[in-house]
Amino acid sequence: MTMKRQLTTLLIASAMSVFATAHGAQLLVGSYTEGASEGLYRYAFNSDSGQIDAKPLQVLKSENPSWLTLSIDNRLLFAVNENGTGKGQASSFSINAKDGSLKPLNQVGSAGDEPTHASLSHDQRYLFVANYGVQPTPGGNLSVLPVAKDGKLAASVQQDQHKASGSNPQRQAGPHVHSVVSSPDGHYVFASDLGADKVFIYRYDGASPKHPLSPADPAAIDLPPGSGPRHLLFSSDGKQAYLTLEMSAQVVVFAHQDGKLLELQRLPLTEQNDASAKAAGALHLSADGRFLYVSNRGTANELLVFAVDEDSGKLMQVQRRSVEGDHPREFTIDPSGKFLLVANQKSNEIVVIRRDPRSGMLGETLQKLPQDAPSDLKFID
Repeated sequence: MTMKRQLTTLLIASAMSVFATAHGAQLLVGSYTEGASEGLYRYAFNSDSGQIDAKPLQVLKSENPSWLTLSIDNRLLFAVNENGTGKGQASSFSINAKDGSLKPLNQVGSAGDEPTHASLSHDQRYLFVANYGVQPTPGGNLSVLPVAKDGKLAASVQQDQHKASGSNPQRQAGPHVHSVVSSPDGHYVFASDLGADKVFIYRYDGASPKHPLSPADPAAIDLPPGSGPRHLLFSSDGKQAYLTLEMSAQVVVFAHQDGKLLELQRLPLTEQNDASAKAAGALHLSADGRFLYVSNRGTANELLVFAVDEDSGKLMQVQRRSVEGDHPREFTIDPSGKFLLVANQKSNEIVVIRRDPRSGMLGETLQKLPQDAPSDLKFID
């Protein structure tokens, strides 16, 4: 590296360090735009006090950016635009290394309706999009969008559609892909289909540009009829996976090896029998992997905290806490690990809760920031 390049690198690193010290982390918020929301917001977050600055650093008009995906280096942001009737889209943004500002790059069709989730392949070459597809026909699908070196998205090169289970005639008459994630080693991709009561498993081959996904063996794992798999999450070492079952309000623990899932445990998120209290949502592990947090929406509107067994990955519930709002669609833990932020979609607010990194327990509510229909929260720092 030349002396000039070394100096440039040091100056950029210094600027980023000053920025981080002055402002703490930054919070990106995606939101539904049927009401007053503009779409995409960027806020300053104080990692000492747990306060979100009331005035956004930046607001970008984007239609229904319901899920946000960051590149590994935090220099690119991808949002899926949850529009229906052939208008589902995915958008790409660059993130300025100095101040975190967002700049739109491009937008393409998602090759499906109501995209609700997306993730990047391990090599960052493809964006995997979960098109939920609210209507039973055509229903939802999994779509694969190439990502260029400059961060721009290209048209979908592959779409896979599954067969619905039909167990619940109202909600499972068609396929509804709700999330798609890769195993930590990047060799396998898992698509949770709420309408099919299955998690579908694919092998990933980045060297096959027109068809990077192919069915694994086995090609899927069955879940109970009418359970509605929603979001899948892997431990950092890939030995365990955790899955929310939206319609039955349960969390499942799997052992994972070479693309194969073996169920170890299934726990209820509510003791209520009323279907209105069963709406499992998001799940996230703490950075150290010692605690799993799961949201349950509906009439329950709770967060559950589970301690994770170090050897088996099995769960033990340690806390149940109200989100103090309605419909906790997503939540996140800040980079310091001291705060948990909840996107309460239907009560139009982001709630900041104190978290004890040692015990995993959630404490007092520190802030309720008005935000119209928040759908997803991601930190950049």
